Amino acid sequence: MSKTDTLRQQPNGGQNGAGPYSPELSAVLQKAVPEGLEKNVSNSGVPRATKAVSHEKPDGSKSSPSDRTVLQQHVDYWDFDNDGKIYPLDTYRGFCNIGFPRIMSFIAIFVIHGTFSYWSQDSWMPDPFFSLLTKNIHRTRHGSDSQTYDPEGRFVPEKFEEIFSKHDKANKGGLYLREMIDMAKNVRKIMDPVGWSAMAFEWGATYYLLHNKEGYVSKEHIRGVYDGSLFYQLDEANSKRKSQHKSKKHHKSQHKSKHI
Repeated sequence: MSKTDTLRQQPNGGQNGAGPYSPELSAVLQKAVPEGLEKNVSNSGVPRATKAVSHEKPDGSKSSPSDRTVLQQHVDYWDFDNDGKIYPLDTYRGFCNIGFPRIMSFIAIFVIHGTFSYWSQDSWMPDPFFSLLTKNIHRTRHGSDSQTYDPEGRFVPEKFEEIFSKHDKANKGGLYLREMIDMAKNVRKIMDPVGWSAMAFEWGATYYLLHNKEGYVSKEHIRGVYDGSLFYQLDEANSKRKSQHKSKKHHKSQHKSKHI
């Protein structure tokens, strides 16, 4: 018996307080809201200023600073000199460091700084260097998103969990690309091409970089993207990989020179 058939037989529609079943409620039945969050995350609908908490990580990341919003943490990795500004070259360098090809890193400059730089500035005049001010990064929130970040850049656990309760069909703890596309369609707003494009870029890049051998991106990796903690881990892992590769090349060159 299918989930929908089961709900049809329940007098109140069963899950999520949907009421008696009718065809008009098909969207409600297909997109379940998260349940049982209060066991691990109290007041899950209340935004968290500095912690990206989830059912599995009720305390968030240990590395999260107490003086930065979760949205600020999301972009802080790219502020290499900690001056509160992210320049196009910072974005290029960061994307390369965490594993993106150079061409994608170059495209990211135009997508991110061309779209968001102006809205993060203190002045009405645009910055000729297209910097992003991290203190104002909440102003760059776009439409047609999951609303996991609130308007001030805080993290809403309930909205984060909704991503998976609604779109992780097999409860595997992650999202396939087709499920990300389904989510993007579900949250899109009318007349919002900027939001649609931003969602496509963000989640497409996330899938490209982070999908595992089974073909999906894990929930914990997605949470690590939201608070930026994963970027530091990827940078460190890639640095070690490059160092090992250089060491092997150096060892091979020495081995060849001994036989000349």
